[in-house]
Amino acid sequence: MPSWRALARRHRHVVPSPSQSSARLQLREAATTSFASRAAAHEAGSSSSAMSSRVAGSVLLRHLGPRVFGPAAAAAQRPLLAGGEGGAVAVRARPLSTSAAEAAREEAAASKDNVASTAAATAEAMQAAKAEAVQAAKGGKSPAVSSYWGIVPAKLVNKDGAEWKWSCFRPWEAYTSDTTIDLTKHHKPKVLLDKIAYWTVKSLRVPTDIFFQRRYGCRAMMLETVAAVPGMVGGMLLHLRSLRRFEQSGGWIRALLEEAENERMHLMTFMEVANPKWYERALVLAVQGVFFNAYFVGYILSPKFAHRVVGYLEEEAIHSYTEFLRDLEAGRIDNVPAPRIAIDYWRLPADARLKDVVTVVRADEAHHRDVNHFAADIHFQGLELNKTPAPLGYH
Repeated sequence: MPSWRALARRHRHVVPSPSQSSARLQLREAATTSFASRAAAHEAGSSSSAMSSRVAGSVLLRHLGPRVFGPAAAAAQRPLLAGGEGGAVAVRARPLSTSAAEAAREEAAASKDNVASTAAATAEAMQAAKAEAVQAAKGGKSPAVSSYWGIVPAKLVNKDGAEWKWSCFRPWEAYTSDTTIDLTKHHKPKVLLDKIAYWTVKSLRVPTDIFFQRRYGCRAMMLETVAAVPGMVGGMLLHLRSLRRFEQSGGWIRALLEEAENERMHLMTFMEVANPKWYERALVLAVQGVFFNAYFVGYILSPKFAHRVVGYLEEEAIHSYTEFLRDLEAGRIDNVPAPRIAIDYWRLPADARLKDVVTVVRADEAHHRDVNHFAADIHFQGLELNKTPAPLGYH
């Protein structure tokens, strides 16, 4: 029996007959023809389906394009057809043969018109606002502010009928200072806490005298930046205490805040007279930062000590303003016309001078002296401020 290797060699060298070769060629041609026909049929189906999709898409776009992409402005002008009882049914009368390209061009034109009209309206509004601001500036008036919330600033007039120009205070907040108050009152320190408060204030006066010397305009400015702090701190702490304890304040919150506001108005007045240098402004920042925090802690620890300190500070302020008046009377400082804000705030005569302003400011300091010594006495007697009515409007 021959081996498998001999059979393989014999089969490899066998030469096919002519009939076998022709049969193989026919089979190959038949397979090739079948494959080509199937490929052609597939290609024809694909092209026909793509063609049908394009046709369907173009028809759909031609019918729906004007409705979807048409300008909204043109829709308002199209007539309504086919009404009924429930109301007219809107049917677009635009011809269905309008192409999508025409609709896109109309939409682009409408968009350009809208953008142009919006830009023109914005520019016109800005020009009108600028013109109004310029006109108001020429007339010496502040431009009107339009608010979405409907807040319109009230137009006020003073006693002469002229328009009120100050926004930091109102005509009913102006007053006539009581200059007949006793300026010589002094609380003599008896207990240890009073002595500490008294000598603390006296020690603070020494560096002030060295720095400012007899420049009383800048000295007053520095004094008022410090004097306006205690009322605000005391009123704030009493306000928080009233909220925590669910109790009334006896009017002391308002009294102390009125004191702080009055001291701030002193500062606004002297800013019209004095022109502080840059290092004096830097000193104000440092002194105010230190004094605010020190007084805040002092008021929390001992309100009676804090009020006593302020009482002695006001006594020193009376002394400083008295020296200021002496220099004005001696001619060492020019007695310039009073600032307009001072005339309106204290209801001074129209021809008031700086001397008149310093006089009413000194009277205000005397009233603050009395209020703070009074508050300290209430605490020393073991009472609470809210149990004693505050001296509201004490000027």
